[in-house]
Amino acid sequence: MQAVPFSHLPVWRSPFYFISRLVLTMKFAGSLVTLLALGTCSEALPAPAALPAQSTCPAKAIQALRGVFRANQVVQEGAAAYEDINESYLSNLNNDLTPAAVVLPDSSADVAKFVRTLRPYALSGQAYFAIKGAGQQPLPACNNIEEGITLDLRNLTGIQVDQAKGVVSVGAGVRWATVYEVLEPLGLAVTGGRSGPGGIGGLSLSGGLSFFSSREGFITDNIVEFEVVLSSGQIVRANDKENSDLYRALRGGGNNFGIVTKFTLRTFEQGPFYGGSVYYFPPSFPSQIDALVNELTKPDPTPESHLMLSIGYSAAFAQLGGTLALNQVYYTREEENPEVLRPFTEVQPQLDFLNSMRNLTLVSATSEQTSQNTDAQRVAYMNIHVKADAATLKYAADAYLAGIQPIQDAANITLSFTLQPYAVSLLEKTSFKGGNSLGLSPADGPIVSVLFLTWWQEESDDERIISTLRGVLESIDTEAKARKTSLPFVYMNYAHTFQDPINSYGKSNKAKLQLASLKYDKLRLFQNDVPGGFKLF
Repeated sequence: MQAVPFSHLPVWRSPFYFISRLVLTMKFAGSLVTLLALGTCSEALPAPAALPAQSTCPAKAIQALRGVFRANQVVQEGAAAYEDINESYLSNLNNDLTPAAVVLPDSSADVAKFVRTLRPYALSGQAYFAIKGAGQQPLPACNNIEEGITLDLRNLTGIQVDQAKGVVSVGAGVRWATVYEVLEPLGLAVTGGRSGPGGIGGLSLSGGLSFFSSREGFITDNIVEFEVVLSSGQIVRANDKENSDLYRALRGGGNNFGIVTKFTLRTFEQGPFYGGSVYYFPPSFPSQIDALVNELTKPDPTPESHLMLSIGYSAAFAQLGGTLALNQVYYTREEENPEVLRPFTEVQPQLDFLNSMRNLTLVSATSEQTSQNTDAQRVAYMNIHVKADAATLKYAADAYLAGIQPIQDAANITLSFTLQPYAVSLLEKTSFKGGNSLGLSPADGPIVSVLFLTWWQEESDDERIISTLRGVLESIDTEAKARKTSLPFVYMNYAHTFQDPINSYGKSNKAKLQLASLKYDKLRLFQNDVPGGFKLF
């Protein structure tokens, strides 16, 4: 049997998800049920998300918006475009929400007009709103809103390359694949998302991990300027010289300060590189943890490498025991199977027909099959961080595999435990490139993110799945604290509602973020009237 092409395995959904779907198709002829629980304006927001109460649907606000936008820019339930727009989220936890209207701006000036028009209704409690880029963050209600107004930035799509300055400016509605397709013929790349369909905004404002992070830093460290619409309706630039406090706050501070309409990123020369996925059986996973820790802690770790280790369960793997392990490993220079990757590519025994190691480009590495996005699922992420300690990581893997057993009977569930390292070289880039709000330093490293990624079908399983996974995650964190290997940091883009990434940045960084909010959002519009995401107060 031929190997599964790497293009079938986008990173923003763990390959466990896609391979489980592939195995279902190949061996079990299974199918997924698409859940579309669309409510009315009077329905309460589904658990686990909770928003401030609105007295009525924001009819007056919508009427005002219709007065300043074209008819096709304000889309309400019942319109032909509404369902297509509102079913474009990664997770059904957000697809299930029914905003009273979706507004589609075409420019930063339109976004400013939206803010100025909606502001009096929001401040008087008549309307709340959400901000959506690509809709790929699964946190409930972070980018959609029940009974409120969703601002969908999909039409902010300009891309401008300035080779002389070594930057590219990208509209907030652009997907990473489009950026890479523009840059690749020029021999250039950016530190961007590992998923082609993923959007710029949520990832960049929360930190952002890339194939190149060990070499170049977080995605947010490589943004040289933000164009932002403030709660006043003013459009400003934030960089290291102009509104520098806002610039630093946006590098990890989320949606708390304004609506970013354009991102300007550093470019660098980049050719083909080597990488992909290796599937193998669970008994070899502990040895792979040892290999990961050895690479991270050796005197000269390789910044060109990008390493992720996973172990997970799916009913689709039943004939293989239900549980498989996976290495996603890359070397971001043009060298086939370099020495640094061999401990991970030569692990045995492998499932050769699923493996995808090859020479690739950034476009091919982040591409995906459109057909693999048709099966809507409920999705949850959650994470903690620990020191690169093999004993802690092995304990975490064992605790996870034991802890998920009670929820393995959930319909179409896929459960993935993923380790993503933050090399010291990544953390060093933060200070070198102007600093961010995340509160991490090279002295903390090397660090490993312990990440749970979960997909399932039925809304009735939401509570037990989330509560079970939360209990497992907290037990791992408790053990890491006892071993003195725990770190407080929580990565915002992978956090769930019970977590507090802003607080995990530390008191000093949180205070700076609060000061920036008080300065640039005096009306508290983005604290009180954009309830989704993680807030500062």
